[in-house]
Amino acid sequence: MSDRYRDVSHEGEPQPAERPAWRRGRRIAVDVGDARIGVASCDPDGMIATPVETVPAGGRSQARIVAIAEEYEAIEVIVGLPRSLSGKEGPAAAKVRLYAGQLAGRLAPVPVRLVDERMSTVTATHGLRASGVKAKKGRSVVDQAAAVVILQSALEAERVSGRPPGESVGPVI
Repeated sequence: MSDRYRDVSHEGEPQPAERPAWRRGRRIAVDVGDARIGVASCDPDGMIATPVETVPAGGRSQARIVAIAEEYEAIEVIVGLPRSLSGKEGPAAAKVRLYAGQLAGRLAPVPVRLVDERMSTVTATHGLRASGVKAKKGRSVVDQAAAVVILQSALEAERVSGRPPGESVGPVI
């Protein structure tokens, strides 16, 4: 067994920092759009994100997302925050922030977090096209695929940092 796995202290040598334990549990991610909202989930160990469904945007969308979070027993909901390539937030980000705050009010005590979603739809579209999905049929699943990209990115960020990804959202009433 190497020293890496033994509890051996060597004076003067830096010791690896301990990471917090992985927060086990399913997470839900949503890609909020004007017409549709893509939803994805992951397994309790956060190994892989999978598409769930596309929810029509509008008045009943939050109720459906709350129902999905309850059904999957989500420990948190990740909402993609659209930013420009330079990192600035525009009108779309303001809409998503409001939506996430309202969702946080309905989901409490389940936390809602905003994560950067730059390029998620582009990545999802390229992936779908590469797998042979036609553009017309792809519209119905691209939002789900974008939610998968957002969730995979959030899971990786937490694995690397040992901290929940993005920023916490407080409820908006």
